Amino acid sequence: MTAPGELIIEPKNGQPADACVFIIHGLGADGHDFEPLVPALALPESVNVRFIMPHAPRLPVTINGGMVMPAWYDILAMDLGRRVDEVQLKKSAERIQALIQEQIDQGMDSRRIIVAGFSQGGAVAYQAALSFPQPLGGLLAMSTYFATADSIEPAEANRHVPIDVHHGNFDPIVPETLGRSGVERLKAMGYNVNYRQYPMAHALCPQQVNDIGKWLSERLG
Repeated sequence: MTAPGELIIEPKNGQPADACVFIIHGLGADGHDFEPLVPALALPESVNVRFIMPHAPRLPVTINGGMVMPAWYDILAMDLGRRVDEVQLKKSAERIQALIQEQIDQGMDSRRIIVAGFSQGGAVAYQAALSFPQPLGGLLAMSTYFATADSIEPAEANRHVPIDVHHGNFDPIVPETLGRSGVERLKAMGYNVNYRQYPMAHALCPQQVNDIGKWLSERLG
């Protein structure tokens, strides 16, 4: 099915963007899910960031009885490792990489591009960022898991990309054990990862939003 477009939010100060943040939503949502996050980040006026929030295509999802919904890939089973359709996941990651390349082709420095993802979108973000052939500015993985840890072909250009991983310790959808497992796999692969846990379920909390704003300001300020 043809994928829909993207929600694009230009810098609030009216200046041309010299940085870009991709935010990849979770299962059953769309790009508008994180639209309210942008003003809540309280980024400095001097940070000219374009936010791009792609919308997932609609796919049948096995664990939801085959119901068709916005999804980056099919989830086949909710077992300990969470079995997924890796072909679909990697196709979605390639779509994100194509959008990143579009920004670069328009003159954006790749090192001022950050990829963020929540839940299912975080699994796509891991794949898209760590296999992208040009150095990126950062990877933010929220309430998610490293679904392609066993099959990813990491790009040398992003061996040292800043990685921030966030998870709620009361998450009933993606257990924190899955998030921590992904962090341990990343460390075993040689990545430097900063892990933050929050007293929340499968969502964002005010402290986390504050931390994201500070992290983005440090990366892009």
